[in-house]
Amino acid sequence: MFKNIEPNFFRAKEKHQFHLVDSSLLPVITGFSAMLVVMSLVFYWHPSAISTVIHYDTWLMQVAFFIFISVLFSWFITVVKESGQGHHTKVVRAGLRYGMALFIVSEVMFFFAFFWGFFHFSLSPSIAIGCIWPPKGIQQMDIWGLPLVNTLLLLTSGVTITLAHHAILQGSTYSSHQKFAKHLLVTIILGLTFLVCQGIEYKYGVTFKWKENVYGSSFFVTTGFHGFHVTVGTIFLLFCFIREIITITSLFQIPDTFTQYNGVLFEVPSALLSTLTFGKISREDLITFLYYLQFRMGKYAFTKEQHFGFEAAAWYWHFVDVVWLFLFITIYWWGS
Repeated sequence: MFKNIEPNFFRAKEKHQFHLVDSSLLPVITGFSAMLVVMSLVFYWHPSAISTVIHYDTWLMQVAFFIFISVLFSWFITVVKESGQGHHTKVVRAGLRYGMALFIVSEVMFFFAFFWGFFHFSLSPSIAIGCIWPPKGIQQMDIWGLPLVNTLLLLTSGVTITLAHHAILQGSTYSSHQKFAKHLLVTIILGLTFLVCQGIEYKYGVTFKWKENVYGSSFFVTTGFHGFHVTVGTIFLLFCFIREIITITSLFQIPDTFTQYNGVLFEVPSALLSTLTFGKISREDLITFLYYLQFRMGKYAFTKEQHFGFEAAAWYWHFVDVVWLFLFITIYWWGS
């Protein structure tokens, strides 16, 4: 009677737990957007005579970052759709976790190269900079000002995102989702505050320029790429927050037809509700009803069993926190 409301996964013909993805142009668009971002940065750092007249370097940077952010959201939406369709089995979720772990390892190697270059220049300063580090003429920064504030902001955000993770592990109740959304929002605000403070530091707290000498280049490249990663992580968390808001508004508000299951209110079809109300429910209809609840929770919400999207964002955010600690200790404190 209610076969039409079962998720596609339960009617799938596949006998394996792997996900054979459909063809998509997203990988091509992602590569194109990444190329545009790099090109825009090169043109912005090395402007030509034409760019001073028509300012095409600024336009290209704005277009590149708009396309890049749009591609990020497109990937996020695609993964959520695949999860809602039941493709994220245990095998697929394990593969996604391995993939995210390897991606973070590649990011570690990325920053390792920057730290390697910084230590190379600082431990053996060349004659061109006076054989001293920091080079002569560099005014050292007050590390106990904005750098310390930024450190406290990221450490606090690491605590709040951990609290959000613990909240979602408590179960799919209204209170747990409410706690999850609050802690996630606080983490996003702390990340945005960090970016604002870093922008203020670049504008008012730093007296040297990135083209001035190797010290400025090392400082701005390392801290700048870290700020870029904080921006991407904030976008990642913002998408999770939007998804959670949709969950709360669609699953936990009392609609015209609803029922309660494990302390959570769910919207159900009127025919199925009347069947439950009058006690005329068969075993087949009960199984279908439970499938329907699982389908709704799996499609819209982070659950205790399936919350890889947020878990990946939390891993990435903790990685950003750890990199900043190394950056603060080496470049800000030891390097000054």
